[in-house]
Amino acid sequence: MKTNIHAFADVSSTNIGFGSRVWQYVVILKGARIGIDCNICSHVLIENDVVVGDRVTIKSGVQLWDGLRIEDDVFVGPNVTFTNDHFPRSKKYPEQFSITTIKRGASIGAGAVILPGLTIGEFAMIGAGSVVTKSVPMGAVVMGNPARIVRYVPISD
Repeated sequence: MKTNIHAFADVSSTNIGFGSRVWQYVVILKGARIGIDCNICSHVLIENDVVVGDRVTIKSGVQLWDGLRIEDDVFVGPNVTFTNDHFPRSKKYPEQFSITTIKRGASIGAGAVILPGLTIGEFAMIGAGSVVTKSVPMGAVVMGNPARIVRYVPISD
């Protein structure tokens, strides 16, 4: 299947992988890189310094800010909030935004908030509505505000 970009999307990047689907009212800036076979649902914004791996699903209402790295096979639920600046001020930008990495196979539940500069480990699961203030280890399931480890998922690859 070829790349499918909805007529009502505003896509400036030419680096969108084969088989990816970009739905209506999505904005993707010029520097963004999107892998193969991704599903970018409606009402998503992707800034310039963002890398999205292969087979990633990004549900509606998500903004991917500069400094975000999403590896392969990640699920980002609706209205997940990523942040990239530890001390935001209007019209005052850091020299470089924090790098946040979502590792392969991780899943982030609806409405979760991910603070800047963290790593979400491989196959980790973030519960809906959680506020993630610390990096999450591989296979951990976290929930709450602040998010805490409640168990680990079995990992078989």
